[in-house]
Amino acid sequence: MVSPLPALGVDTPLLAAPMAGGPTTAALVTAAAEAGGLGFLPGGYRTTEALAEQIAAVRPTGVPFGVNLFAPNPVPVDPGAFRRYARAIARDAAAYDIDTLAAEPVEDDDHWADKVALLLADPVPVVSFTFGIPQAPVVSALRAAGSLVVQTVTSAAEARAAAEAGADMLAVQASAAGGHSGTLTPQHMPAPVPLEELLGEVRAAAALPLVAAGGVATPAAVTGALRAGADAVMVGTILLRADEAGTSAPHRAALADPARTETVVTRAFTGRPARALRNGFTDRHSEAAPTGYPALHHLTGPMRKAAAAAGDQERIHLWAGTGYRHATEEPAERILRRLASGI
Repeated sequence: MVSPLPALGVDTPLLAAPMAGGPTTAALVTAAAEAGGLGFLPGGYRTTEALAEQIAAVRPTGVPFGVNLFAPNPVPVDPGAFRRYARAIARDAAAYDIDTLAAEPVEDDDHWADKVALLLADPVPVVSFTFGIPQAPVVSALRAAGSLVVQTVTSAAEARAAAEAGADMLAVQASAAGGHSGTLTPQHMPAPVPLEELLGEVRAAAALPLVAAGGVATPAAVTGALRAGADAVMVGTILLRADEAGTSAPHRAALADPARTETVVTRAFTGRPARALRNGFTDRHSEAAPTGYPALHHLTGPMRKAAAAAGDQERIHLWAGTGYRHATEEPAERILRRLASGI
């Protein structure tokens, strides 16, 4: 198989993951390129205009970069389950004068069509997708525009579907990853398959270049993933405390807090499985949280925003992969070069 690195425009097979909601900034993407790799701007949770501004901020640097979009894979929430959950979290929300009892489910597609149109009109080197697999005509159009298309998968079956849709490359995400799982079936918690084992399963299912992701936080983990068949490795949690990251102050503090000793996979914040540091909100609501994205994301969003502004670590999503203890407060380029030191 031909090496994918020339197509990516990188010298080092180390990529910075798109961390939506603030952590990934234009500066972090540029720093990843300066370390010899490539970073992804997250399109999720941004307006099309805001995404265009981020692209415009990176493009003049001349570095290779990618853009990640949340592909539609709606899981409408059951109305009764939504109301029950709104009641369950009402006390937490009321701490910030937010009334969840009056909330109605919001089901949207994160400005999907407009963002695809933006990337077709103003192509970027790499486009990646998570949550869903775009229809084949969308993939074909992006490839025709000159973009390399990367699809996030969490199983061999998803890998086969992505290959059939025309993806150029697969980002193989293990359950150890921080933040949202890219699973196409969020009704089920992702199976705890180790990354190296998952890489083997996916490689047997689809003859495409593979990017390994999920829990990678040390030079040994990077080289282990490459030995297991990955063509490149993607990291995220290890960069959350980097100087260039836009991670909130309470989230940064929680990652460094020795009292935080556990991560959990929860639907409590968004209705999709996501790995986070255990906190009061996950303890109180993980068991009762229904499947339902993006409805639960919109329901809890105002509370999370207010809690972050107040420095309240117990009511925000402290996304973190299993390697969070290795996250350090220093320049991203230094972090990435250290991770690549064994390659």
